[in-house]
Formats: sequence, C-alpha cells, structure tokens
Amino acid sequence: MAFEPLSTAAPPMPSPAAPDTPATPGLAPLVDPFGRAISYLRVSVTDRCDLRCVYCMSEHMTFLPKADILTLEELDRLCAAFIARGTRKLRITGGEPLVRRGIMTLFGTLSRHLASGALEELTLTTNGSQLDKHAAALADCGVRRINVSLDTLDPQTFRDITRWGDLDQVKAGIAAAQRAGIAVKINAVALKGVNEHELGNLMVWAHGAGMDLTLIEVMPLGDIGENRLDQYLPLSMVRARLAERFTLTETDYRTGGPARYVRVAETGGRLGFITPLTHNFCESCNRVRLTCTGTLFMCLGQEDAADLRAVLRTAPDEATLHAALDAAIARKPKGHDFVIDRRRKRPAVARHMSVTGG
Repeated sequence: MAFEPLSTAAPPMPSPAAPDTPATPGLAPLVDPFGRAISYLRVSVTDRCDLRCVYCMSEHMTFLPKADILTLEELDRLCAAFIARGTRKLRITGGEPLVRRGIMTLFGTLSRHLASGALEELTLTTNGSQLDKHAAALADCGVRRINVSLDTLDPQTFRDITRWGDLDQVKAGIAAAQRAGIAVKINAVALKGVNEHELGNLMVWAHGAGMDLTLIEVMPLGDIGENRLDQYLPLSMVRARLAERFTLTETDYRTGGPARYVRVAETGGRLGFITPLTHNFCESCNRVRLTCTGTLFMCLGQEDAADLRAVLRTAPDEATLHAALDAAIARKPKGHDFVIDRRRKRPAVARHMSVTGG
C-alpha cells in the first residue's frame, strides 16, 4: 500500500544554518547523565535492503510487517521533536533508505528544518544502488553530503560480499550524486581475507575521485551465518600496513560521528578509522539511533531501548512525547560493550545492524 504524501508542496530550499541554537525556546536540550548533549540522530526508515552484505544480514532475512513500521508522518514528527531539543544533524539510514516507498517525500518535509536554520545537516547512508535515480532530488532537498557503503572495487568480490549486488550500478549512483553537487564519502568494512589486500587501492581510487574514505571494523551485531572471528580485521593492523606505503598525518577533522581522520600525503585525501573493538570511541558520544519501528537505542552496543512508537500512537500531545525523550536519554550508558565472543562465537548484540540503522 502506498504511503500518503506528507505534503503536496515542493520542498523548501535550505538556507545557511543559523548560529548554533541548542534547543527550541522553552524546551531544554537533551543531555545524558554524563553531560553529553545529544545533537546527532540516526533514523532508520526501513529494515529492508536490496543487498545482503555478509557482515550485515543473513542471506534469508525475515523483514518486519508494514504495520510495525512508523509511517512517514510519524518519522517526521519524531525528527521534529528531536530537532526542537537540540539535534543539529540528522542521518537517514536503513536497511537501504532509498528502497522505502515515498522516502523522497520525507526528505522534502524534513528540509524545512534546514530552511529555518534549526538543522545544520540532513544526510544519509546508502549502498548507492538507488542513487542514480534519486541524487538530483536529494540535492534539491538540501542534502549536501552522503556516505556510500562500498567495500571493494572488484566486481566479483563485490558480488560475493553483497551476495548479488552490481558494482557498476553503485558507481553510476556515486557519479550521479557528484553531478548533483553532493559530496560523497566512501565507507568500507575491513574484512579479513576478503578485501584487506585492496584497501590501499580503494583509498587511492576514492581520493582520486574527490571522496574521503572511512574504514570500519566488523561490528558483532546479529546472527549472520558467518563466524565473526573469520571476518574481524583490527584496523590497528590495517593502519600499520598502510603506513608502510603512505604517509599518514593526524588531523582534528570531525564530521560529528565516531571516525578519527588522518591526512594521506601521497593522495591529499582524508582517511577515517571507526574502531568500536580496538578503540572504544564512546567518551564523546553525542548520538542516538531510532529504528523504523520507533525503538530508540541510546547506544548501538547495548540492548536497552525506549519504545517511542507506543507514545506516538497513544499520546498525541507533545508534552508526553518530550517526557519520553527525557526518560530515554536519562538512561544513555557511558559506552558500549562490543566484544567478539571467542568462546561461544555469538554476536555481542542479537539484533542485526540493518534493524538498528547503520
């Protein structure tokens, strides 16, 4: 069943962000028990994806029934509530967000917060498969920067990792985004024995095309039918190998996420490292994650969560919703407990990454 559009009007064009305003007047900023202001919300709009990456999903996934998924209107209302409480960066994720029916309508309505200056950035993480047809519309909605997940430049390896993906289709999507004026950053998961030998060449390719590259350690989420120990490649080892070939210089560049960046002298580009296992990056965490079912995870690596869907559907007043946000953020932990269980070889967290949202 098709979703009803939130608005028939054309999406407003964004204006430059206003000076930092932590929250709407009369509403206190969301601050966790450790004094960290919550300024970054990652929103999963679907658990579905058109790929089945071996580190993210099992080959035969069971997806959620539509009745469990937040409507576009509910997603818009929740995002607006967070923005009113000081969220300045909004990242749309999945599954693959661009397979959600009507998703561009949501981008169009969310862009009003860019136009007002309440939101600094509206962005998304995508596998790139649908970018060719949506890139221009995303740019019209004020999306200026996106992350594309791409782990290899070898067509057969790409098919092996994604189980059936088409590398040329992703490359065409990246090109479309760049033509639309959207800056692209490549995210690559480092996989032992799969792509570790080509990470340097992937970096050279990305930097040559004007894109940053971020390398990510395998995260122990969900039963994927694979042994995590067989996939896990410490980025400390990857960095040491790259340093034998390239000159890496520390920088203080940040994008609001957990990546730590170096400058690569030989390419002139930036290389990021996200290391949830070899280096806990939680001390400055300003993020929470909302699933497509309205479950708010205060930490990617913890199971504690708040059910905001029930609040949305049973309490129409905003005061109740904001009280639920306060109660949830009050439970945000200091950090995650990611570890690959070497004895029982089970994931640290049972839910799949595609459920939580990238």
